[in-house]
Amino acid sequence: MPILTARYTNPKGEPDARFKIVAALAEFTQSILRKRPEVTSILVEEASGDHWLIGRKPLSSHGLATFFLDIKVTAGTNTKEEIAAYIDAVHARVGATVGPLHEASYIVVDEVPAANWGFGGRTQEERFIAGRSRPAMAA
Repeated sequence: MPILTARYTNPKGEPDARFKIVAALAEFTQSILRKRPEVTSILVEEASGDHWLIGRKPLSSHGLATFFLDIKVTAGTNTKEEIAAYIDAVHARVGATVGPLHEASYIVVDEVPAANWGFGGRTQEERFIAGRSRPAMAA
């Protein structure tokens, strides 16, 4: 895991923006946060700058792009430095794709307790405990 949900505006009309953003999220989630790609789920949606308001004004009137990313990871699996590097890298790549970005472009790394979070019908805590209870292999 994790699961990522992103929304962005695309005032430049970049035709491959969604694919570039998905590629960046997949790359940085694996390389910086060390998450396994085979259980990383990503949803990316484009939003209209007329429907996204910042400061009570449609984003289209600001002449800038924006995005919001919410990523859920298991608590305690990343350092503050890794999270900061991830936020920096994602912000820069999304900005290069659809920017320039409005300052109100947000990334939330939500660290969920292992007992409250899982995939495939099992919590992360169950997976951790099951991994610890396996007998040691003989050398």
